[in-house]
Amino acid sequence: MTYTTSQRDALRQAIASGVLRLSYDGKTVEYRSMADLKTALNEVEASLARGNGQVQTRRIKIFAEKDL
Repeated sequence: MTYTTSQRDALRQAIASGVLRLSYDGKTVEYRSMADLKTALNEVEASLARGNGQVQTRRIKIFAEKDL
């Protein structure tokens, strides 16, 4: 799916303000949780980065409370 920068900006603003319902381009979307909203933002940002030819790197951090 092709995303726009206005969708990305709307997601960022919603996260910053703490709301779960946002509107952009005449459409309204309501998310169940802030985690869903952040997941959507990550997807939009990754898609926009791929569209611009940028590679998004990921870091995996392993945490353990007991010795491995």
